[in-house]
Amino acid sequence: MDRELTAERSSTAVDTPGGKVFVRWDPDAAVTAFGPIAYFIEFLKTNELWQRWVADCPLVYRSPNAPPKQDILGTLLLSVLAGHKRYAHVTTIRSDSVTPGLLGMQRVRSEDAVRRAFQQGAPEDYARWLARHLGNTYEELLNEPWILDMDGTVKPLYGHQEQAVVGYNPTKCGRPSQVYQTYFIAAIRMVLDVEVQAGNQMASQYAQPGLWSWLDKRPRERWPALVRGDIAWGTERMMLECEKRKLPYLFKLRQTTKVRSHIAQLFGRCDWTSAGQGWHALSSELQLTGWSRPRRVVILRRRMREALALARAEQDSVQPRLLAAAELVQDGALYEYAVLVTPLEDDLLAIAQLYRDRAEAENVFDELKNQWGWTGFTTHDHQRCQIMARITALIYNWWSLFTRLAIPNRHTEATTSRPLLLHGIARQTRHGNQTTVTITSNHAKAPAVRQALEAVSTLLQRLAQTAERLSLQQRWRQLLRFIFRDWLKTQAPEPYFSPLTMLPNCRN
Repeated sequence: MDRELTAERSSTAVDTPGGKVFVRWDPDAAVTAFGPIAYFIEFLKTNELWQRWVADCPLVYRSPNAPPKQDILGTLLLSVLAGHKRYAHVTTIRSDSVTPGLLGMQRVRSEDAVRRAFQQGAPEDYARWLARHLGNTYEELLNEPWILDMDGTVKPLYGHQEQAVVGYNPTKCGRPSQVYQTYFIAAIRMVLDVEVQAGNQMASQYAQPGLWSWLDKRPRERWPALVRGDIAWGTERMMLECEKRKLPYLFKLRQTTKVRSHIAQLFGRCDWTSAGQGWHALSSELQLTGWSRPRRVVILRRRMREALALARAEQDSVQPRLLAAAELVQDGALYEYAVLVTPLEDDLLAIAQLYRDRAEAENVFDELKNQWGWTGFTTHDHQRCQIMARITALIYNWWSLFTRLAIPNRHTEATTSRPLLLHGIARQTRHGNQTTVTITSNHAKAPAVRQALEAVSTLLQRLAQTAERLSLQQRWRQLLRFIFRDWLKTQAPEPYFSPLTMLPNCRN
């Protein structure tokens, strides 16, 4: 009663076009802006993802006043889920008095406590810890035919960070940077691993030791059916390593002078075949300088759109320009070309489509950098940058698995899935021994969201009831096969329906 009277006295009148209203601040209310996160936490707990991640963490404090490990890791989890890019953004969630309790935390810790957390300790211990839990999100899927995509992305830096070196930087020319060398399971957007390297180590030769180490640790039956990369990976060293392991590959070649000369020799050929989406293809054999032997190459060409070709012609009439490496003129028409190298014997249409599918890797980078904080969480030392890159990748994998349960048969980017499945004001109340979280969502699709999340919860509870008959690993394997049943082309074990499946606006 005294608290209510105090709050009433602290109310202030605010004049609005809708009339005068009284505004009252209640800093002690048990509320959160992420009410639906309770369902995600249930997903983590049912599969023991959170408990094992915390228990295995090599983070050790000697001070009796130090925070528990689950507080540090929980703060990072909430911050990354919220879309933060800086440690300073942690301040925006420190007043959350509901979510920490759901994760078994005492409270959300300060940005300084989180930033300093991984300063000490051996990098190898942290690498093994995160590799083990990253692998847990996808290892059971590697028994199926899959494609390995490799690529690197640049992270510009603005301070005096370790390994901040000037290198290839298409967006901030001359700006020091780091490079994130990343490996994915194509088609399902699952991150296998990420290595943070110096900004001048964009070439694939710097990523290959980590890639082959990751691959050679796994039995042959879990290797990819195909390794795929852009021009950075189309090198003799990379192809030799693949051939030594009898691993099929598909790479794009740089259009060097000899490659362009080879294309010019094929101008007069009349056996160009359709390769889809306006492209035509031709198969040939080529041995470049430095190659140990001839290899099959697939030349793709597409006539440029008339409007673009006219714009180029008008530009050339004012100031003549050299043709780009990927452009050639034939019979007065402007064509763009691409050259692929592969040992595959598939038809030209299949090979062209295989490489076009590689564009999905660019979408993953765009999502991770712009929606998951890969451009942020920067510290002076390299160790913490590497740890945060892998922690972000792990949480990204967890959230991707969870959202595929709520929105089956598709990947939903964070810019869509967060407002849909994470944002919602919730108030926590206690009565007797029962805790209730009351959620109010402002999303227009709130009724469908509620049905979908409750369906996920029902599925997880049924899964938990099978603990006596199945081991944790067996249950996790069944859940992964259920989540990716469209990719694996398997039948769902039981009828399952999510109302969000019928909402076309949930698609990216």
